Order: sequence, then structure tokens, then C-alpha cells
Amino acid sequence: MEDRLFKDLLDATREALAHYKGEKRDLRTTVLPEPPRPMSRIEIHNLREGLKVSQAVFAKCLNVSTKLVQAWEGGVRRPDGAALRLLRLAERAPALVFTVGTRAGEPRAGTLPLAGGTDTHPYLAK
Repeated sequence: MEDRLFKDLLDATREALAHYKGEKRDLRTTVLPEPPRPMSRIEIHNLREGLKVSQAVFAKCLNVSTKLVQAWEGGVRRPDGAALRLLRLAERAPALVFTVGTRAGEPRAGTLPLAGGTDTHPYLAK
């Protein structure tokens, strides 16, 4: 092994050991968000009903099949991974997930307001 490479490796090992012992705190660390908590079939149904959208529109906005939304609401399957993260995001900020094709908050022709706000969704008109 080259002397320079060995010295860099030894320095990195010493830094890691110092960090582990609590002596060095300036190393860059990344804190990952907690995984979303599971969502029950009732929560999914209430989210969709609160938005006043059909299962088909709800599925289209989440980029999943209508059959999958039906399985979630029927308790046959439970959302996980990216779908669960997106559902939790939609729960907190529905306009982020269900507002599509608008400019600076202006509704597109043929759209209806979402429940509880002025945001619009183009699929509601279909």
C-alpha cells in the first residue's frame, strides 16, 4: 500500500475512533426521518372521503391502481414504502399530492375546489 494512502486510511480510522469515544463532534452525520406509522383502512377511507374524491381519482393521484385502493380500504392489504409515505404526506398537506396542473394557485378550467380549501384538482371534473 502506498504511504500516502496508508496515512489517509490511518487518519480516517483515528477520526472515527475519536468520534465513537465522543471526543470529536465535527464529523458530518445524516439523520434520517422516522418511517411513517402504519395507516389503517379507516384512516385511508377517511382521507379519501375528506377530499371528496372517488377511489379511482384517489388511485390516479397516488399513481396506484383502483384495485389497490379498494384493497387498502377493505383491509386486504396495507400501504407500505413510498405509498405509505405519500399517504401520510397527503394527510398533512393534501394540496401537495392532489393539486395537479395548476399555475401559481390558479384553477384550471373544469376543476372543482378540494374539500376544506381553495386548491383544485383536475381529475375531479371527470
